[in-house]
Amino acid sequence: MHRFSRYCRESGKTIGFVPTMGALHEGHISLVNESTKANDITVVSIFINPAQFSEDEDFERYPRDYGGDIRKLRGLPRLPVDALFMPSVSDIYPDGYKTYVEVRGLSERLCGGFRPGHFTGVATVVLKLFNAVMPVRAYFGLKDYQQCVVIKKMVRDLNLDMEIVTCPTLRDHDGLAKSSRNIYLSAEQRPEAALIYRAMAEAREAVKDGTLKIEDIAPRLQETLLKSEAVTEIQYASAYDPRTLKETTEGKRFLIAVAVKIGTTRLIDNLMVEL
Repeated sequence: MHRFSRYCRESGKTIGFVPTMGALHEGHISLVNESTKANDITVVSIFINPAQFSEDEDFERYPRDYGGDIRKLRGLPRLPVDALFMPSVSDIYPDGYKTYVEVRGLSERLCGGFRPGHFTGVATVVLKLFNAVMPVRAYFGLKDYQQCVVIKKMVRDLNLDMEIVTCPTLRDHDGLAKSSRNIYLSAEQRPEAALIYRAMAEAREAVKDGTLKIEDIAPRLQETLLKSEAVTEIQYASAYDPRTLKETTEGKRFLIAVAVKIGTTRLIDNLMVEL
């Protein structure tokens, strides 16, 4: 990977990078398309990062379809992917590995409160992937909004000479955000999961038309989400400052963010609101 990237950069070519954990869907492909439009070379990585899973999470059963992923990347109708980087766990974390990256403050909020150590694992592996690929631009989806904020902060704080490009969330026809974990949903749970987007969209419109105050978004979301028996846990659902990720009750621009469990499947989503 280093040799390929050095060759590209010494030839004056720009590298765009799309890091993934595989189980590729239309959301990933949209990131690839953005990269191929803006860069001479596009690199995609597939690496399921054990450092961002806790012991009670789904690392072992996380969706894996490497053959299908390769076929999807090879069969893209637009500009092709130039390289697929698939390191092993021992490539990324060799024996005796002891170095981790921590983005303090941002990492402990929202998902960080329910997945301790998750964003340390994310920041560490993303930095290592950046060092291997040496991109000019890297592409991330806004469905994982907190991840985007954490990675942007890491890039700024560590003076990395690259740009983080964030791209809109892709959704199914009923609003459910595209996610590799959607495959866990049963046939009965799948339509119920659309309630997440519907609850956020209804709250956004109510705030915009003045019938709902920002401080009342959280109880409105709770009320709407709990209408479905498929929702077994609400971890967070409220309005947040998009820069600090702290819960907020004011402002002209804020994030509505939700993390719930549908059955045993944890799903996250968000909408930006601009008044």
